[in-house]
Amino acid sequence: MPISLESLARSRILVVGDAMLDRYWFGAVDRISPEAPVPIVRVTREEERIGAAANVAYNVVTLGAQASLLTVVGDDEASRTLEALVAKTGIQPHFGRDAQLKTTVKLRVIGRQQQLIRVDFENTPKTEILASQSASFLRLLPNHDAVLFSDYGKGGLAHVSDMIESSLAAGKPILIDPKGSDYSRYKNATVITPNRNELQQVIGAWDTEAELQARAQNLRSQLGLQAVLLTRSEEGMSLFDAQGHLHVAAQAREVFDVTGAGDTVIATLAAFVGAGMGLREALPLANRAGGLVVGKFGTATVSYAELMASVQGVLQ
Repeated sequence: MPISLESLARSRILVVGDAMLDRYWFGAVDRISPEAPVPIVRVTREEERIGAAANVAYNVVTLGAQASLLTVVGDDEASRTLEALVAKTGIQPHFGRDAQLKTTVKLRVIGRQQQLIRVDFENTPKTEILASQSASFLRLLPNHDAVLFSDYGKGGLAHVSDMIESSLAAGKPILIDPKGSDYSRYKNATVITPNRNELQQVIGAWDTEAELQARAQNLRSQLGLQAVLLTRSEEGMSLFDAQGHLHVAAQAREVFDVTGAGDTVIATLAAFVGAGMGLREALPLANRAGGLVVGKFGTATVSYAELMASVQGVLQ
């Protein structure tokens, strides 16, 4: 039986990682440029959304749980826009500012309901700011039920190993959306949630399910993880833990946009684990939430009511 909204409301998740600002420029495409064989987009509407770790935290609060966001941003227009957007959501923001840092912005140009190009603005935060974030982390940790590290490879989690150690000492579940080919920095976490491409970078490509299971369990053992959750798009999700292997199939539905689906999955998992649910129990709910969000445009979220209506629809 899913946890009630009242119980979920007491779940407090500390989200740590790389926050971004997602910008969308929508427009009409009527002709091709005479300067190069590219479409000309006449921009008619602009939209700004919170992305990456901020979107993870937004998914947590949209579900009905509580979220604090610990991140490093620049001291620029984009960071102030991001902070203003975050403030409207109910997320508790804890922003470290680095004057040398360019707040990560992903600009997507949309024409004819398709993404035509994405332009990224970013660089890496300084070590001193990251050190001060570690102190903030230790201060915030006792007041939360679970810790979620959202790693987008932008440099904000340089001290993640130390933070994991502190979380372990405090007895907190640790959920990680990983990045890169070196997972040793995530040692002793509760669960990591790579997608297919991310896991292949670490364990290599597999030809059979048996090969995948053996390699995933070997990785779990090497890193001292309780579980590895592989998100597999149209193939659903596979959880590898001490009990073995649990697979949940994807729910057939029209996929509009996969942007941020991984954010929704790990946020849902964290919210319910923080409320006292086990990983195996929470897995089908995270799977349903991911299936709902791909039917929406851009970085999006799922509410508790939406999720429960979807689950009831499956049970009936």
